[in-house]
Amino acid sequence: MPVTERTTVLDPVPADRPGWDNHAGSRSGAGSRSGSRAGSGFASASVPRHLARGAVGFGSLIAAFALLPVFGPATLLLAPVGVVALRGCPMCWAIGLAETVSRGRLRRECTDGVCELKPVARKPGTA
Repeated sequence: MPVTERTTVLDPVPADRPGWDNHAGSRSGAGSRSGSRAGSGFASASVPRHLARGAVGFGSLIAAFALLPVFGPATLLLAPVGVVALRGCPMCWAIGLAETVSRGRLRRECTDGVCELKPVARKPGTA
């Protein structure tokens, strides 16, 4: 069977269609965050805040099971704390880290029904 290259083409959403966000290509209000925060909703406001959430989440999950022999089943109450801090699972946290780091560095541009991620042009003298 020959191997073929796949490309994903996103159809643009008409501007007159109510309840749809033209920039994200998804229904507004359907699991999305506020209008200024693009992405899948796993990103944090800053990288240090996201890393702090990760420390709390992973620490709670590890403590829930590591302290089980010492303190008994009561330590399993830490597991939901870890899941909430990670906003789901460890992979959800990792996706959020990538979104947080890339926020403001990439822009989605759609032309003729084809969408691409392109780096944002930086002003000279900014890091």
